[in-house]
Amino acid sequence: MIGKGTSIAHTGTCIDYGWNQEKDAEIVFSQHLAGNSPQEVTEEFRLIQEENTRCQKNTLSFILSPTQEDGRSLTKEQLGELTQRFIKEMQLKERQAIAFVHRDKEHTHVHLYVNRIGFDGKAYNDSFMGKRSQLAAENVAKEMGLTTVKEVQFEKELDSIKVRLEIKDIHHKVMKSDRPKKLDSYIKAMQERNVEVIPTINKSNRLQGFRFQYEGHNFKASEVHRSMSGGRIMAQLSQNKGIVKPKELGKSVQLMGKSLELSTNLATSIAKNIIKKTIKRAIDTGIGY
Repeated sequence: MIGKGTSIAHTGTCIDYGWNQEKDAEIVFSQHLAGNSPQEVTEEFRLIQEENTRCQKNTLSFILSPTQEDGRSLTKEQLGELTQRFIKEMQLKERQAIAFVHRDKEHTHVHLYVNRIGFDGKAYNDSFMGKRSQLAAENVAKEMGLTTVKEVQFEKELDSIKVRLEIKDIHHKVMKSDRPKKLDSYIKAMQERNVEVIPTINKSNRLQGFRFQYEGHNFKASEVHRSMSGGRIMAQLSQNKGIVKPKELGKSVQLMGKSLELSTNLATSIAKNIIKKTIKRAIDTGIGY
């Protein structure tokens, strides 16, 4: 679950949005309030806020977002409990508050509005509100057995590693079995294996690298693996073509029937990688020894 919080000045507008019937909004929590409409609740907030006119951002606005899977199973009562626990974590039990659930876009989330001004006229300290809101949401999620942000991030990282390994494996199979000599041939071979290779063109309309798109993920070539940087891929294609010396390299490449110039950094990287591959081949075959 994610928790976001900030101080705002436009109380009425936000409460009216939270109460939006078009989003099938429902009140899941309310404390120290009697109003039955956005206008009435806003007026109740205002009466207390008049006790501290120095505080301009006098309402606290929070969004509590369970994961999509958790959100689908949480009842109105459970969302109310979730909100109440969050308020306790944030030490806001003695302030006016109202919360609404929105279930639009298949992503259940709660809009919570709390009067920053207490019944004693003092303003709630909103320092580091974003960080504190997230920590409170993490604690509530753990208490209620919901998925925390850290768990979501860990799952995403595992998925990312899996996808990058698959792209790397497909790349090596293409280079080994197809041995493409041209960039178009490499892109086509990868596409046949469901990996989209996206050339990166800079502002000078020069090729500077590649991105890989696969199973909903999009990575820079070097993010997939350092052996798959633009310079290394182009160097491999050049060697498949029989180019083993940097001076034999051209300054452009054919891409989809058009000639595209190489960026200076990419051209330099290709040359360095060709030299490295040539030296390695010489050592492996014992040339010069």
